[in-house]
Amino acid sequence: MAQALGKAGAKVVLASRDSEELDRVAADLASVSCDAIVRPLDLTQVDGIESWVNIVWSEVGPVEIVLHSAGHQRRAPAVEVDPADWEKIMTVNLTAPFFLSREFGRRQLDAGSGGSHIFIGSLTTRIGIANAAAYAASKAGLGGVVRTLAVEWARSGIRVNAIAPGYFRTELTEELFQDAERSAWVHSRIPMNRLGVPDDLGGAAVFLASDASSYLTGSILDVDGGWLAG
Repeated sequence: MAQALGKAGAKVVLASRDSEELDRVAADLASVSCDAIVRPLDLTQVDGIESWVNIVWSEVGPVEIVLHSAGHQRRAPAVEVDPADWEKIMTVNLTAPFFLSREFGRRQLDAGSGGSHIFIGSLTTRIGIANAAAYAASKAGLGGVVRTLAVEWARSGIRVNAIAPGYFRTELTEELFQDAERSAWVHSRIPMNRLGVPDDLGGAAVFLASDASSYLTGSILDVDGGWLAG
């Protein structure tokens, strides 16, 4: 998504607590002639969000696009969910994204600059999937945040939407696909008969960030190979 936005002309600011990962993504962007600024941020430390936003806003000027891509997952049956895991999932997936958008939204409202906020939902934003109670709660909560912010900020020209990916092969899902039976079940549910790949999200991100979606707010865009349609 960062590459797609960079290629479309956005000046990209990358945030993560993993400095090596930030440098790798920045190098990837540089390889396709997209400059990126690296500004580390640990989303498990919500108290640090306001000062981080102040730094970014002062360095790059009014920020128009806010895209949340961080996520955390720990699969377990509901009766085995650990309170510490629940808390971390909620913090990274729901609490931090809300407060990050809140801080950028405050400044956009004050500046009258408008903007586009893009959250990352999930199939579990809409449906239940076994062994994902905490994750599902966080992603369902994001749906409420998207709709509420969209209603509150619409008259100020700030749009708020979400992309809801289906099953993608990433670090978060690699363990899942080591289970042959589970992997076969996932594939059987996807009408397009393949898992998503990161590039499948680039077009959705550019669409929601750009004027091509100027009359779209409070929406959740499913990028799931047809899972929810089937």
